[in-house]
Amino acid sequence: MMIDQAKVRVLLLESIHRDAVTRLEAEGFHVESLRNALDETELIERIAGVHLLGIRSKTKVTARVLEAADSLVAIGAFCIGTDQIDLPAASASGIAVFNAPFSNTRSVVELAIAEIIAMTRRLTEKNALMHDGVWDKSADGAHEIRGRRLGIVGYGNIGTQLSVLAENLGMHVSFYDTADKLALSNAHRCASLEELLETSDFVTLHVDGRPGNAGFFGAEQFKRMRPGSLFLNLSRGIVVDHLALRDALVSGHLAGAAVDVFPAEPKGRGDEFVSELRGLPNVILTPHIGGSTEEAQSDIGDFVANKLAHFVQDGNTTLSVNLPGVALPEQPGMSRIVHVHVNTPGVLAQVNSILAEHRVNVEGQLLSTRGELGYLITDIGGDFSAEVLEQLRSMDQTVRLRVLS
Repeated sequence: MMIDQAKVRVLLLESIHRDAVTRLEAEGFHVESLRNALDETELIERIAGVHLLGIRSKTKVTARVLEAADSLVAIGAFCIGTDQIDLPAASASGIAVFNAPFSNTRSVVELAIAEIIAMTRRLTEKNALMHDGVWDKSADGAHEIRGRRLGIVGYGNIGTQLSVLAENLGMHVSFYDTADKLALSNAHRCASLEELLETSDFVTLHVDGRPGNAGFFGAEQFKRMRPGSLFLNLSRGIVVDHLALRDALVSGHLAGAAVDVFPAEPKGRGDEFVSELRGLPNVILTPHIGGSTEEAQSDIGDFVANKLAHFVQDGNTTLSVNLPGVALPEQPGMSRIVHVHVNTPGVLAQVNSILAEHRVNVEGQLLSTRGELGYLITDIGGDFSAEVLEQLRSMDQTVRLRVLS
């Protein structure tokens, strides 16, 4: 497959930042940007002829969508998570997936800190009373966060930065992660989730949305939390049982909660939001805006758009979520062949044998493997025939072949 850059079609969904549009249009790509998410049927209807797809968290890229994608070479997740994409299906088709693992970290952390302070000072209730014309100047139930213990479930990019900022505010920090993570500063690593729940004044979730995490935090975990403690979820809506959370709040076991993500979310702005948590006092509900700052969205737009543009131009897969990472410096005057293949012994030798048979000179080459896939970039000098490409494409191990000039 050889793509003429002037004919590259890009479909961006969910109001991706204008900086991404500008960056991709600067390459001569034709960009269509839509405000809302698309469901599976809608996306299947639009995906034909699209080379690059950009989404955020609400659009699901299923195997059926990928099957209908006759021209797709890469998907950009303009967010951290990629659980909304069928990664095995994308890999099986040789479609690269890129995300923005760092760009909105600070924005999520700042929202978490703000919500912790707002709940601890009961600002939601004070604000509602003031708007109702009630002057309720009282210190009852209002506290400082200094000296209190924050329990962080998931000690990745967001969890670690939150840990550092919380300590700077005078908080004690505990964390729990299934992976072996280095504790930053004075943070305490808990041996179990139960230990964290039983010793923390605040519990905040920062885990991914993999299927194994669905519903992992429910009635049993809320029961383990300290009476009067506070709960936050700014990760994925599917990880929490919201009925159990409502029960813990209504019973008074929990003093408050802040939730930014939900099991089912409206497709676009202005659509009705339905939740068991609506109307509860000292509960902060936000519409999945953890990473929704101008700074974060601009950074994400630039970062992911750059990855997509470079992938079309040079085939490099650095920081790809699903394909082996390969970055071969470009050489002027060369043609580049990108070969995605099933990772079996002898592929490199077979490729080079085909090239040698047709007297094609290899000027640069780099191979990397990842699980069941291999990714090979070969720079060649001089002319080559269509027969060379046909033989490479006909190899039993070939998943996808691209030619870049």
